[in-house]
Amino acid sequence: MADALSKLLEDDKAEDLIVVELQGKSSLADFMIIASGRSGRHVAALADHVAQEVKKLTGRTPSVEGMPNADWVLIDTGDVIVHLFRPEVREFYNLEKIWASDKSAHRSNAT
Repeated sequence: MADALSKLLEDDKAEDLIVVELQGKSSLADFMIIASGRSGRHVAALADHVAQEVKKLTGRTPSVEGMPNADWVLIDTGDVIVHLFRPEVREFYNLEKIWASDKSAHRSNAT
């Protein structure tokens, strides 16, 4: 699921995509994906597309928080948690520093 959602975000031009492996660190999920959109509208479009893809892949509707403002949208699929940010909000919260402090995270190779 993390690979499919990462690919989807790459195709939709999400920026600065990072995948963090959480196995052994947290029981919340197996993976966390962190990415940025260029604007609130882009973040909302990314979140909507991810939610649709999760529904298509699993048959379940994921939990989505933060859509009204689309500054920071969290999508919880169960096994994968997706955080989508506007760049300045992402910089402020800096989740990478908290969760990706070791080699369990990798940046996407998408250009």
